Amino acid sequence: MQIQYTEHWDCMTDPASDSPSIAEMLRGYSIEVNPNQPKVVDAALARLDPETEVFLTWIPGANPMEMVAPAARLRRAGLFPVPHVGARHLESATQLERLAARLAGEAGVDRVLIIGGDRAKPAGPYDSSLAVMQTGAFQKAGIFRMAIGGFPEGNPNISETVLDEALAAKVDFARISRLQLSIVTQFCFKAEPIVAWLKHLRAQGIDIPVRVGLAGPAGLVTLARYAVRCGIGNSLHVLTEHPSFAKLLTEKGPEPIIRGISALAGTDDPSTLPFGIAGLHFYVFGGFNKTVDWINSQRTQVSRSAHP
Repeated sequence: MQIQYTEHWDCMTDPASDSPSIAEMLRGYSIEVNPNQPKVVDAALARLDPETEVFLTWIPGANPMEMVAPAARLRRAGLFPVPHVGARHLESATQLERLAARLAGEAGVDRVLIIGGDRAKPAGPYDSSLAVMQTGAFQKAGIFRMAIGGFPEGNPNISETVLDEALAAKVDFARISRLQLSIVTQFCFKAEPIVAWLKHLRAQGIDIPVRVGLAGPAGLVTLARYAVRCGIGNSLHVLTEHPSFAKLLTEKGPEPIIRGISALAGTDDPSTLPFGIAGLHFYVFGGFNKTVDWINSQRTQVSRSAHP
């Protein structure tokens, strides 16, 4: 069935009373920064609320040790840095152990995001996030909070069955090892696959917290470029086949998707996010400040409506 996104948006303008509001969905959001961009790190220090989780990207080819100093600055400011650890980018067990020790010891990091890494051939001995988790390197350093990737629209290089099996294996390992495991999803441009994936996850008995990934406000060309790069072909069709909805995404940012998730999921308690959603996670393709401006504008609108 083909969804008419303009009609879907019309129904989102009057959300049901049992659906969380935009402000409630934005509560406890997380955001990504490039640790090799000092001005962006400075902006994060100046603009983010205390205890916000700030994910530090590991750009392939960069030295992962360059995350240590920015992570330390963020932690000293009362934020929670979450360094990316790409399994396939790690060159050796020694590098992994040194990275874990420095992140914990020098930067006070207590949580990481472990991903497979978009690399055809591993640079070292690790071919998956589970393989890194099983080394115990982060646990030895005192880091027991670990996030892993989730793919509401699948992964073009991995079958759905293999994705399910890999996720189940990581969840089982986390339970046995008493890790605090969570999921951060790839971004989508549609609410429907996100909600369907969350239902699928919970039906399998996987009840760990999930952060739903969204692209911050950006131009159409930028969104399309990252969609191609990240392999989210299904959502890419929204930009090319539904120009009215694509226009909404560029004018309103991720608001239509957030409203869609809220309305499609529903909950008996509108102050509680559905399906164990821990919060929203923002990819800043259009720029860090632009994304934070958008988030703050949503909060301001809610404040004004509550106090006319």
